[in-house]
Amino acid sequence: MNNPLRKPFSYTFFSSSLILIAVNFIFFFLTKIFPRSVPYLSLCPGLVIEDRMYWQFVSYMFVHGNFAHIFSNMIGLFFFGLTVEKAIGSKEFLMIYFTCGIMSGLLSFGYYVLTGTYAVFLMGASGALFAIMFAYAVIFPRANIYIWGILPIPSPLLVVLYAAIEVFSQITGYKSNVAHYAHLFGFLCSILYFKIRMGINPFKVWKNAYFD
Repeated sequence: MNNPLRKPFSYTFFSSSLILIAVNFIFFFLTKIFPRSVPYLSLCPGLVIEDRMYWQFVSYMFVHGNFAHIFSNMIGLFFFGLTVEKAIGSKEFLMIYFTCGIMSGLLSFGYYVLTGTYAVFLMGASGALFAIMFAYAVIFPRANIYIWGILPIPSPLLVVLYAAIEVFSQITGYKSNVAHYAHLFGFLCSILYFKIRMGINPFKVWKNAYFD
């Protein structure tokens, strides 16, 4: 019996990653014009529980704190997202982007509730972006990412290094205003997406790429 969760989409490509970038910048400028909208669009556990603002699990991905925040995320989405989208098609790309982004928000919400943190405001596309970065490393396991345009780093190693940095930063409290666990949740959701949706073990892909 075929697994309906693994039914593939017909391949289409319509540069949805570029559309996402444009929408993110539109949201950014609108929130600067209307700053009072930020609490309603960011993910705030207290508002979700008290006022049932469930749309925040989606809208938080389009809210960014400052220009550096949105610029770094959109640069990553441009370089990794466009390549992943061309490889798997726009429909699958949007599915993994929003599934992992929403799940990252849900897991972050659970983390906040368990730790009794209700007045925090989570914002940014980082959870979805880290999922796309992970997808890039699975789809192109032998690709090199050039740090500062000079130092070549294999894409799987880059993901592992990013994960290690996020764990270290979370434990030590480095850049405490950054939701490091949300980034890690993005990686985790991408792993589960590949296993459940595509039937692919990412770590086996990496093993086969470098050790077989």
